[in-house]
Amino acid sequence: MKVLLGLVAGAGASYGIYKLVSGRRKHGKKAQGDDPTDHGPRKQPAATRPLQPGTLLEKVSGLSMVRGTGSRAAGVSSSGEILSKSPGSLEPQHLEMLLSLLQSSPDPSERTQILVTLGNSAAFSVNQELIRDMGGLQIIGNLLPDPVFEIRVQALNALNNLSMNVRNQEQLQVYISQVLEMIETSPVNSDLQMAALRLLTNLSVTNNYQHLMKNSITLCLSLLVVGNEILQTQVLKVLVNLSANHDMVEDILRAQAPASLVLLFDSCTNTAVLLRALTFLGNMKDWRPSTPIRETLNRSKDSLFCVLFGDTSPLHRKLPLLLSHPDSEVKAQVARLLT
Repeated sequence: MKVLLGLVAGAGASYGIYKLVSGRRKHGKKAQGDDPTDHGPRKQPAATRPLQPGTLLEKVSGLSMVRGTGSRAAGVSSSGEILSKSPGSLEPQHLEMLLSLLQSSPDPSERTQILVTLGNSAAFSVNQELIRDMGGLQIIGNLLPDPVFEIRVQALNALNNLSMNVRNQEQLQVYISQVLEMIETSPVNSDLQMAALRLLTNLSVTNNYQHLMKNSITLCLSLLVVGNEILQTQVLKVLVNLSANHDMVEDILRAQAPASLVLLFDSCTNTAVLLRALTFLGNMKDWRPSTPIRETLNRSKDSLFCVLFGDTSPLHRKLPLLLSHPDSEVKAQVARLLT
């Protein structure tokens, strides 16, 4: 019977998401969060390995295990009954026990399951605060360099949900350089790279920590031309967030960019990717540099400014072609860009 691990996986989808309300953009488009609707935490599937009688995880759960192969013992809740409980069923002492076990368990599989459960519990704001107050952010953050691939992935997923809390972000900013390194060194399109990008997306929703991401812009632009559509979407969420901050635009336009980036602005590009690329372009188009800065940018032939806005950029020819795109929102964004 799956007891504590995966407890919150059955929580109703109607739960109200904790929103970041401070530090929103004063310039540019709305900041984009990490899930498909640009809001709220991600939930991971509940762990599938059953708890074994006598294990540490059984002790943490505080519930009896069914022993033997006969019928279910009287009085013991079925897994369906447990999974249907409200989020409040995962009590503070359970979180504290899980965090302690996360540090002491020698079993990678067990630690992975614990991270999934903690990550799912962090879909709820009360648990985001409890885990922070218990020192859980550092405990989970310490697992980012773990040699086990899946532990690193689930640690990032847990931190991603925990980052939906503004106060948590104050502590999580110390991991930004480590997350950027993971994005750079991970296999392209891997779960690890995606998990790191999702966390970076949430940490870039406000302007508070974007200055720590300046050195990642060239990396993000490069991923746009080598990644699949899912990766491109996640990278563009980060770039849209950064470009919506007027103070970041010059750094973005100075960044080295592959010339093939203009190929994204094509009717063959996935519509969701294209829309975000157009939003990114629009955020930068609104920026008005001084004449000396513009001249400096024009001299940097491999800069994003020259690739997208230079006099010889193919984008000047490609954008008008998108006015015949079948998607009405694409056409509307292009029309605004051309005016």
